[in-house]
Amino acid sequence: MQDDNRNLILATALSFLVILVWFVLFPPEAQAPTTLEQQQVQQEQLGDVTDGTSQVTGDVPAAVTPAASRTEALERAERIRIETPSLTGSLSLTGGRIDDLDLTQYRETLAPDSPLVTLLNPEGSRGAYYAQHGWGPAGGGITFDQVPTGQTPWEVESGDTLTPDSPVTLAWDNGAGLIFRKEIAVDEDYMFTVTQSVENTTGAAVSLFPYGIVARIGEPETINFYILHEGVIRESDGEIAELDYDDMPDLDFSTREGGNVEAVEVENAGWIGFTDKYWMTTLIPENGPFTTVAKYSERSDAYQTEIRLPPVTVEAGATTQSTTRLFSGAKERDLLTEYERDLGIERFVDSIDWGWFWFLTKPIHYLLAVFNAFIGNFGVAIILLTLFIKALLFPLAYKSYVSMSKMKKLQPEMEKIKERAGDDRMKLQTEMMELYKKEKVNPAAGCLPILLQIPIFFSLYKVLFVAIEMRQAPFFGWVQDLSAPDPTSWLNLFGLLPYDVSWAPLIISIGIWPILMGVTMWMQQKLNPAPTDQTQAMIFAWMPWVFMFMLGGFAAGLVIYWVANNTITFIQQYLIMRSQGVEVDFFGNVKSSFKRKKDKPAE
Repeated sequence: MQDDNRNLILATALSFLVILVWFVLFPPEAQAPTTLEQQQVQQEQLGDVTDGTSQVTGDVPAAVTPAASRTEALERAERIRIETPSLTGSLSLTGGRIDDLDLTQYRETLAPDSPLVTLLNPEGSRGAYYAQHGWGPAGGGITFDQVPTGQTPWEVESGDTLTPDSPVTLAWDNGAGLIFRKEIAVDEDYMFTVTQSVENTTGAAVSLFPYGIVARIGEPETINFYILHEGVIRESDGEIAELDYDDMPDLDFSTREGGNVEAVEVENAGWIGFTDKYWMTTLIPENGPFTTVAKYSERSDAYQTEIRLPPVTVEAGATTQSTTRLFSGAKERDLLTEYERDLGIERFVDSIDWGWFWFLTKPIHYLLAVFNAFIGNFGVAIILLTLFIKALLFPLAYKSYVSMSKMKKLQPEMEKIKERAGDDRMKLQTEMMELYKKEKVNPAAGCLPILLQIPIFFSLYKVLFVAIEMRQAPFFGWVQDLSAPDPTSWLNLFGLLPYDVSWAPLIISIGIWPILMGVTMWMQQKLNPAPTDQTQAMIFAWMPWVFMFMLGGFAAGLVIYWVANNTITFIQQYLIMRSQGVEVDFFGNVKSSFKRKKDKPAE
């Protein structure tokens, strides 16, 4: 009996020790506020021309200028409205930028009147974040002032509102024989298609290269949690690479590029952009070869991702065109999978940060989505997932609990061995091992079900943390966001007292579900008598309540999973032990735990 308790304590302590190392020793770092200088920079035009190669140095302003409010920045240029079932906003005729997007399906908070999530912001505003497409000169006498820049005044050639059913076409005549056009289309979700063309009415051939840029001015506010990547993400011929914002200033400096640059040549297919926790803006060329570039400019605090396609020659009297895509929206798994399948965008679904345990997080997310499709509630889906996992692991759990039951039956024999061995530890261990071998008992078997929960626990945490489907997903009653902690608190009797307890740290101000987690963990313990060793008994007694407070600030969905797991484990263990002829005095163990015991004098 004592060995069983020791194994259970060891396994439980080990599992939560790993959790502590992960979440306590490496907590999320506080995000430093953006400096005023960072907020006030802006990007004015695309940049300088290098020699006749497909290189863009990147446009950065020579000096810092005051940043405008978002409303003021939007009013600085004529605009074309963007209206889709998933997006609302506008594109600027100055520069032809897509720089104003709100996500109509997502709000900042749970409040019905909460503002929509804003993804893109216009150039010149605080936190400017936008996409721009254009052409660069690649020799043949073409100069920078003959190609469109970030300040080019585009004219509307067709269309007055960009919708899924009505693309718009912008045009600009450079006055020197080249007519540039952009046809911009959008689907019902978040995918833009930008088709650029150049009509050459001069008497000679010209060489140009098409490009696309996604720019962010100033380092954006991030969660800054090490288990989540936020920053540059790129896919190059099947390989996913990530680059944090704070790593970009450490890239190799290029005088020709005018900043710190990392360029990757892509042979067949790829994409590049910026990813946040739930949102992403990504440039997607149709096919290779092309170059993807991540760049940082210190003088304007500008972060850029670029695609640069090979130069093309436009003969006199001819027209050439280039088509690329731009994704700007929510990282919904089903939608990303659909784009990956239908548009051939390789590994697009892996823009979601699945983490080290991707082989678990992906199927867990998939199962949650399947269960939710049938039930319509992600909280219930988490409980069904728990049942599924427990059923999957039942054969192992059965062997484990049978082994534990055999260990209990061997308690009388084990006590006799201890009496015979006395203080001879070697004799005790030898005879114990002979007994285990004779009875075919594995004393460590009781640890396995708990230890197997560690990667599952981590994976579910990751899914709840990064999957947008969990964002603001309701359960029942007071839990209206499974990705956030239980909002109730024992400090005000779970809302019965009219006291604001928002001042209290989450590790103290725990809610109903964390308390249920502690209670169900305590119930599991009461399937066995308390250890006779006083130190073990004390650890055993305090463990449920320590971890109740420790995990109280975790996502409610994760705590619901733990409650369901504890409850199912309790039922499994009770029934299996009874089936093996072991007497389980649950209520007797509960009663004895409340009895005050006198300390035994030291021998």
